[in-house]
Amino acid sequence: MTALRTFFIALLLCWAGVAAADVTVPPLTGRVVDQTGTLTPSDIASLTQRLKDLESRKGSQVAVLIVPTTQPETIEQFSIRAAEAWKIGRKKIDDGALLVIAKNDHRLRIEVGYGLEGSLTDVTSRRIIDEVITPRFRAGDFAGGISDGVNRIIAVVDGEPLPAPAPQASSSADSDWSDFLNPLNPFTLFGIYVIAAICRNLLGRLIGSAAAGAVVGGLGWYLFGSVALALLLGGIVSMLTFFAGGIIAANNAAIRSGRRGGGGWSGGFSTGGSSGWSSGSSSSDGGFSGGGGSFGGGGASGSW
Repeated sequence: MTALRTFFIALLLCWAGVAAADVTVPPLTGRVVDQTGTLTPSDIASLTQRLKDLESRKGSQVAVLIVPTTQPETIEQFSIRAAEAWKIGRKKIDDGALLVIAKNDHRLRIEVGYGLEGSLTDVTSRRIIDEVITPRFRAGDFAGGISDGVNRIIAVVDGEPLPAPAPQASSSADSDWSDFLNPLNPFTLFGIYVIAAICRNLLGRLIGSAAAGAVVGGLGWYLFGSVALALLLGGIVSMLTFFAGGIIAANNAAIRSGRRGGGGWSGGFSTGGSSGWSSGSSSSDGGFSGGGGSFGGGGASGSW
């Protein structure tokens, strides 16, 4: 019985040791993740912009992670886990690099993806750490050391022949117009309402609905250059104007008579506005994510 109790205690201690070794890798919330408050918002913004420009130019992804400690793990164990979790770099190109700094441990490491090991070699990574980063760290200038180190990494990546980054799916102008013509956008609903009301009042129910569809369809064709989309938008607006003509007329009559006191307008805005703005807010975050890159332990470590 004593032997069995001793076995279970040893097993529990073993599992406790394994659990303690697994330092939590923070979620990838951006190109620069600082869990120590070492960098100011302007420092983070500057680094982020440079790394974003690198990805736009070369396709390669570089990220910075600052943690208080990796204890009881070594920084090598922690950094490879972080790199594998974040998957920095493009899939099958593996052109990612991760600068990890354990501030309380006075340890740092540059973790290099398979695709950059030919240029950002172990020797080059060690030189960047020893000659660029750690001298600034010893002087207490963490922001300067990280900034200079990132600049050196970017310079090395810029010199590496890599596959060109994939073109953007759409231009920002097209995105802006797409948002504007989103059916849930309150301004879009208001514009369609006005067009439909004017066309129907001037031309009658049948001809007015056709005219409203033609106007909206023409705008869609002009903005997006798609005949199919123009026909779709025009057809939808034409049908809505035709079948909702009675409602529009009733609303206009009620507004003119003053019986509703503007209730029709407030109802339209409250329904469309709430949905439209919440949707835009949830989809406006262009969050950074890894591209599926792989790492094999290449890179270098150092201390200060």
